[in-house]
Amino acid sequence: MGETKTLLLTGASRGIGHATVMRFAREGWRVITCSRQPFPEACPWGGGRDDHIVIDLADPNRTIEAIAGIRRKLGGKLHALVNNAGISPKGPGGGRLSTLDTDLRTWGHVFHVNFFASIVLARGLREELSAARGAVVNVTSIAGSRVHPFAGAAYATSKAALKALTREMAHDFGPMGVRVNAIAPGEIETSILSPGTEKIVETLPLRRLGQPREVAEVIWFLCSDASSYVTGTEIEVNAGQHV
Repeated sequence: MGETKTLLLTGASRGIGHATVMRFAREGWRVITCSRQPFPEACPWGGGRDDHIVIDLADPNRTIEAIAGIRRKLGGKLHALVNNAGISPKGPGGGRLSTLDTDLRTWGHVFHVNFFASIVLARGLREELSAARGAVVNVTSIAGSRVHPFAGAAYATSKAALKALTREMAHDFGPMGVRVNAIAPGEIETSILSPGTEKIVETLPLRRLGQPREVAEVIWFLCSDASSYVTGTEIEVNAGQHV
């Protein structure tokens, strides 16, 4: 029996995060999850409550304070960190928040969850990542590269910043033996889809929504030995939306 590998995943409770938990659990990995929400009793993966950490990533002090507890749980090695947590606030009636109507506090809230938490966790766990020659995957978005009809300005710019951060992290973490990549999902069938998405789907070369498990497969690839010479890149998972 080889060693049990460990994944730390933020934003695990639904959609892409949940599919990622299931993908890694199927490979026998231990999965440690982080979320604002307490552990859901109906959750189907092993480890469960003991491997769930409640953190509000919007609060930088709590995120920093959580590092010590996570390190104790890891016991020396972290094979993969997937920064999947993300928030996309909406305006009245679910409308898109533009640069003209996004409050400064909202900008800060979004960036703490979508951007700063990723480097705070990776930097705080760099010894464990290095010991495992691990991988980091930052989940960006199709909205990070051009204006999207539903994603707000704060969300979009936080994801663009996360893409740039991925490049910087790959440069800095590489000498430690740690690879850092990003994935940019397009229109994926999750609970945060906006009404009107079907109009976008009609224009996609593949003519369909993506499934969370299809995104999880790309995350798995970037954390596995199959991508051992891949770092500093962003893989688009979007059915050819930008071709």
